[in-house]
Order: sequence, then C-alpha cells, then structure tokens
Amino acid sequence: MRRCQQITVFLMGEEVGEYQGACKISKGLLEKYGPDRVIDTPITEAGFAGIGVGAAYYGLRPVVKFMIFNFSMQAIDHIINSAAKSNCMSVGQISVPIVFRGPNGANAGVDVQHSQCYAAWYAYPDPVVFLENELLYGESFPISAEVLDSSFCLPIGKAKIEREGKYVTITSFSKMVGHALQVAEILSKEGISAEVDDIVRAVKRACYRSILMAATT
Repeated sequence: MRRCQQITVFLMGEEVGEYQGACKISKGLLEKYGPDRVIDTPITEAGFAGIGVGAAYYGLRPVVKFMIFNFSMQAIDHIINSAAKSNCMSVGQISVPIVFRGPNGANAGVDVQHSQCYAAWYAYPDPVVFLENELLYGESFPISAEVLDSSFCLPIGKAKIEREGKYVTITSFSKMVGHALQVAEILSKEGISAEVDDIVRAVKRACYRSILMAATT
C-alpha cells in the first residue's frame, strides 16, 4: 500500500479497520490510508471475497483478509472458480490481481475446524494466497535493515538459507523453520553440519533448484 499511493491497492476484511485486525496485523493502516483503502466488512466471507474478485476484474488490486483462513471455506467458490480460473478461461484476457491473506494452521485452545493448514491447497500460481502461521503471532524475530528499507521487495521463487551446512539439508517453511534450526543445532553437536532452507518464498514451486544444489554439493 505504501508503494502505491492510489486507491488501486486496498485492504478489506473482518475487523481490519477500526479494530486493526484480530491479531493487529493491520494496526495503524486505517489512520494512515483512510476508509477508502482500509475497509471493514460484515462477517460474510463469500460476500466480500466476491466483491474483491469483482474489483480485481476492473483493475483494482484488493487484499482480502480473512480473520482466520479456516473461514475462507465460506468463499471457496470465488477463490477457486473465479479468481484462480478466470485468467485461463479467458485465454489471458482477464487478469485477477488479488491477494487472499489470513492466519493458517494449528492454534492453541481452538477446535479442529479452526486449526486447519491450507498451504498444500494452493499450488496454482494465481491468485496470490498469503498464509501466516497463527502460533507465530505471539513470537518476535530480528529484522534486518534491508527488510526495513521502504524499497525492499521480497524475492519470490527462491529459498532463503537460514543456516549454512554441508552434510545434510533440511527444508521447511513457516513455524517448522524454527524447529528445523533447533534440529540443525543438535546435529552440529554431533559433528553433522546441516543446512536449513526456508522455502516459504517458493512453496508453490518447491524451489527445486535450491534443493538440487544442496543435494549435489
């Protein structure tokens, strides 16, 4: 939103504005960008997902935020049959520049219908689906100066090497990267140098180049 000062890019979803997001992910955005770009919706996932897809048809770039991604099942028809298929069905004539975003995976103290992981569902490159592990909301991480720079753009399609190693490579993404780093530390005490690759930037394509390079070196 900061890169595009026009209304083209906007955020919509349950409690994203006044409440600043259930997990405060959209904190400060309403105050900074105003109600035309940060839009609170009713609890109608199918409704606002459909509005988002329609807006994308007309050249806008909506970010549709589900409170948790389990609720996206109410809008699955719009995600799969409209957003994901329109470009192919129109032979490239219709673009759907939309992002669906929300907390994903198991969480503490909730039942099974609120603890599902949808990462494996979205292998098709369109639309963009951004899933965040819900248990990581309570954790903090060091942030480099590079990431804080306003011109930083996350490289997609290339794994991030979190730890260098030469005997074995552990690939993971999201919360499991932390566990992989712990395993690598344990292995190092036994004389085994383990590389840890975070494939979150390339999970759709599995970043085969990084995996093959690790396997052949």
